[in-house]
Amino acid sequence: MEVADVPLDDKAKRMRDLLSSFYAPDPSLPSSPSKQASLDAINTSSFDPDQYMNLLVQKSNLEGLLQRHVEMAAEIKNLDTDLQMLVYENYNKFISATDTIKRMKSNIVGMEVNMEQLLHKIMSVQSRSDGVNTSLFEKREHIEKLHRTRNLLRKVQFIYDLPARLGKCIKSEAYADAVRFYTGAMPIFKVYGESSFQDCKRASEEAIAVITKNLQGKLFSDSESIQARAEAAVLLKQLDFPVDSLQAKLLEKLEQSLEDLQLNMEDISCASVDSSDPSEQRNMSTTPPITAHEASVREFAEAIRAYRVIFPDSDDQLTKLAKHLVTKHLQTTEQYVRNRIGSADLLRVLRIIWTDVLLMDDVIQEAVMGDYCLETARVVVKEYIANTFSHLLHDISDTLTKSRIDQKDGLEKDSLQVALEASKKKVLQGSMDVLLDFRQLLDDELELLVKLKDWIVDWVQEGFQDFFRKLDDRFLLLSGRNNSSNHDQVLAGLVLVLAQLSLFIEQTAIPRITEEIAASFSGGGIRGSEYGPAFVPGEICRMFRSTGEKFLHLYIKMRTQRVSVLLKKRFNTPNWIKHKEPREVHMFVDLFLHELEAIRNEVKQILPEGLRKHRRTDSNGSTNSSRSNPLREEKLSRSNTQRARSQLLETHLAKLFKQKVEIFTKVEFNQESVVSMIVKLGLKSLQEFVRLQTFNRSGFQQIQLDIQFLRNPSKEIVEDEAAIDFLLDEVIVAAAERCLDPIPLEPPILDKLIQAKLAKTREQNPTSQ
Repeated sequence: MEVADVPLDDKAKRMRDLLSSFYAPDPSLPSSPSKQASLDAINTSSFDPDQYMNLLVQKSNLEGLLQRHVEMAAEIKNLDTDLQMLVYENYNKFISATDTIKRMKSNIVGMEVNMEQLLHKIMSVQSRSDGVNTSLFEKREHIEKLHRTRNLLRKVQFIYDLPARLGKCIKSEAYADAVRFYTGAMPIFKVYGESSFQDCKRASEEAIAVITKNLQGKLFSDSESIQARAEAAVLLKQLDFPVDSLQAKLLEKLEQSLEDLQLNMEDISCASVDSSDPSEQRNMSTTPPITAHEASVREFAEAIRAYRVIFPDSDDQLTKLAKHLVTKHLQTTEQYVRNRIGSADLLRVLRIIWTDVLLMDDVIQEAVMGDYCLETARVVVKEYIANTFSHLLHDISDTLTKSRIDQKDGLEKDSLQVALEASKKKVLQGSMDVLLDFRQLLDDELELLVKLKDWIVDWVQEGFQDFFRKLDDRFLLLSGRNNSSNHDQVLAGLVLVLAQLSLFIEQTAIPRITEEIAASFSGGGIRGSEYGPAFVPGEICRMFRSTGEKFLHLYIKMRTQRVSVLLKKRFNTPNWIKHKEPREVHMFVDLFLHELEAIRNEVKQILPEGLRKHRRTDSNGSTNSSRSNPLREEKLSRSNTQRARSQLLETHLAKLFKQKVEIFTKVEFNQESVVSMIVKLGLKSLQEFVRLQTFNRSGFQQIQLDIQFLRNPSKEIVEDEAAIDFLLDEVIVAAAERCLDPIPLEPPILDKLIQAKLAKTREQNPTSQ
């Protein structure tokens, strides 16, 4: 017995125990010793009431015994109720079972009689059937014999009609039906071909010989389609013709048919420009129309399928043919790439090739055409990217070369500015167009390009790095720096354009290209991290900064050399010892100023304006020319004119107290800095040429007059007036040191000659006023 509020499991256990006691379980089953020793063993068959009461009295007080009495009374009441319900339920089941047994007994009562009647009827039907079979046996045998005879007659008739049938098939070229008829008659010819059907066999063999000959002609006819030739091979094989001997010839025909599958511009122009994958287009309800090329490839694929059926051991040869088709396509693509096609045309070509690869993959999966096409296409796309950069380099070079031709033809007015702007546009816009072109390859959803995406990113970055290195080399080649003997053939204006273009690439082009690459061509990493980044803009900027400075110095050098040639000719031509008294400013001054003005106009086209500065700072410039030397003192001592002594003494004293000036400063990328450097170098060359001559008084005075006239025009051109004054003074001092009788012109005379020159200049150039 259990308490009334026990859990569900305990209640179920109690019900099972109750049923066990109701159905009198086997009392021989052993009980658990542990339960016998506990108070819970009350539900077992081995329950000992006395032992239970003794244990209960020992372990419980009076109050506990009263509580246990109440609980047991409630349990007994619940058990009685449960037992009553169980009895009622089982009673209903017993009643239902009794009713079922009664119905079965009543239904079985008449079944035995029915079974006997059915058996009697079956025996009667069987006896009548045996009688019918016995009576019709002879007739059925006769009918079956007649049917066999009829079939035999039909076969005989077919054999006799076979030559005529084969003749009709030959006329209608229904060779498949002819082969089917002949192969059907072969069993009869094998048995009776030498006796009853000898004539039919001979006539049929003659017809089959004609058919075989026609099939061979169809097999090797160029006018027949590949599919028709493959069907002819199948028919020949059914005729037990040694088709294996034709395998090489048929394979040769397949190879020849590859020539008709080569890509051309018409196929490319007709190709779809849709960016979806061809394999996905097959599942779409609307697909683009099949082009002539695709139809030819489909026919070729079906021929390969038929060839595999005819020659099961030809997979290696067919794989080679399929790969040869893809190789031919990619070789044609390489030719188009060299001819400078755009990315749109390249995408069309790749889409055609990928479509052909999928068709080949359907008929010869063992070739793994997708992987083979990926490897070969990788070479083509890489070459396309490299050629695109090469074409861009060629365009920039052509733009610069055209500017050089324009200068040689005398079209120098604004030609340098036009060349610079065109070159800037070609570098920056050309690079942006190239990136946009490559972007189309990345954005396309063609499976072939999706697999090459990381490669394309690396190739673009590497391509730009290599492109700018080659562009720097091309600049050096155009400037003649790679071959110093070509300097005379290179125009100085082109060098100046290259200098400013290099600065533009460093400051504008590279940052803009770097932003675009970071936005659209990030990723990659196929080349491996051990090689470092593919595109290093900092390295390119440093390279072009250095190149620009080299070109700027080269331009100054070239222009200075031109000025030096003019000055050298001036000082080497006259005999300065016998020079006549100066009457006017020498025309070399006009040539010198004209040359400086030409340089200034040239620089204005390319370089921006700078700030005009008047520097009179300390410098390390040489002032050795201001110091007297023993030779000059000796010459002065020989002079009988005290006035000349005093003027030279004053000049030297003024130079001693004059503030030192900075002559040669760093060249900047602006007009004033470049022109100033050329003028300074020119005046320095003038000073050196003066030191190489010996002057009489008139020659010295001529130098004095020319230099004095140069002061104002030179200061208008050069930003540093202090340096110009210093260099001009150095020239006069150098001339005085090399003069036998250094007596300068009187200031009124000097001023009069200068004014006369200015008036003459205004008359010659009235528009300059």
